Amino acid sequence: MRLRHILQVVGLINTFLALAMLAPLSASFYYGDGDLSAFVISFIITFLSGLSLYFFFRSDNLDISHREGFAIVAASWISMSLFSSLPFILSGQFPSVLDAVFEAVSGITTTGASILTNIEGLTHGIIFWRSMIHWLGGMGIVIVALVILPILGIGGMQLYKAEVSVVTTDKFAPRVRDMAKILLGIYVLFTGVMMGLLMLGGMGFFDSFVHTVGSVATAGFSNKNLSVGFYGSVYFEAVIIIFMILGATSFSLHYGFFKEGPKVYAKSEEFKFFILVILVSTVLISINLYSSHYDSLFTSIRYALFQVTSIATTTGFSSADFGAWPPFSQILILILMFIGGTAGSTTGSIKSIRVLLLLKVGYKEIYQLIHPHAVTPVKLNGKVVPPEVIKSVMGFSFLFIGIFAVSALALSWTGLDTMTAISSAAASIGNIGPALGETGPALNYFHIPDSAKCIIIFNMLLGRLEIYTLLILLIPAFWRD
Repeated sequence: MRLRHILQVVGLINTFLALAMLAPLSASFYYGDGDLSAFVISFIITFLSGLSLYFFFRSDNLDISHREGFAIVAASWISMSLFSSLPFILSGQFPSVLDAVFEAVSGITTTGASILTNIEGLTHGIIFWRSMIHWLGGMGIVIVALVILPILGIGGMQLYKAEVSVVTTDKFAPRVRDMAKILLGIYVLFTGVMMGLLMLGGMGFFDSFVHTVGSVATAGFSNKNLSVGFYGSVYFEAVIIIFMILGATSFSLHYGFFKEGPKVYAKSEEFKFFILVILVSTVLISINLYSSHYDSLFTSIRYALFQVTSIATTTGFSSADFGAWPPFSQILILILMFIGGTAGSTTGSIKSIRVLLLLKVGYKEIYQLIHPHAVTPVKLNGKVVPPEVIKSVMGFSFLFIGIFAVSALALSWTGLDTMTAISSAAASIGNIGPALGETGPALNYFHIPDSAKCIIIFNMLLGRLEIYTLLILLIPAFWRD
């Protein structure tokens, strides 16, 4: 493990983060809300820190090993979280340093959990940065780094594998730099198209930016206290639903769409399972709401579809207070927090592909009880899934559920009630944001104890790094030669 190499790349990524601060700095200058100095100082500190690390530990033709890739990704996300919080801290608009760090971690990990009680009272620059780190955390900054790293003689494939920690890493281009360019291009395209559609419907430029990056990155920060519900617009909700689904769908599938057309989606069992989960959940919740909560069937379907899509894609926007829904709907929402979108997307949680494979393994075990001599391999998209992949899926799922259980217990120890503790643990490790109970969509995380906020901060980072990348650093063997 070469610490010099790790610090060099972390310094480079922090430099990119500093350059990204120029965008909210410009917004702050334009709107003149009084937070300009916070961004100027944050830019200087972050930029100089990044450059110092890069040049002081610089090595030519840096070849990153598999273990160093994991260490770089984990260190980069922790470092980005801390430096991202600087504008929040220096602006004086957050109650405490811990609250500022909580908001920054929530933003950069695309969780969308907030401690803010009056979002509309923030300055434009802070709101812009709060949303922009969503976009950077969704895919932007690491992918940009992967484009630049090979130019500087730094190997990028190990970093890509550590960052895109999925069941299978689709290598749809011969070089990691080419893959990064393709992914970033699709990401930027979705961002531009969605902004255009929202503005076409009458949403202002600033609001369109905020809700676009929150949707494409499946993140969920809004600049309105009532989130998307503020607008009361079916059109806005429809556009956001479409792009939440696109953001939660594998970007390699999107690349295949541009090459082969829509048939690539129909061929993907994972994508079909993901859409089926959304549709079935929407139908069930709509029936439950129509029979006990809303008088209109259309209203029931409208709110059910938006909330189900938001939670299933781990985005976290809300157009209604699902915390006030009947128990059946709340429990189904809680279950959706554990599924997530497809692998290779900006979404969080366990991921649909793992859930689908677990269901296939469960069916296989039941089938073999009936036909003990039958040979029934687990298949996905017509191909046999290797045993090591099944083992990896089961291991990850066990760790996810285990950490969720421990987190729920720890949160309950801090004084949170049962529903709040359980749902907050699920929402934080799944990078969803709003939970149920006292941390539901009509409330936030401001009032919970500082100890609970620390647990949730750790969970948000753990979930964004898909558990292994962070936990592996705690194993002594990882650091031994």
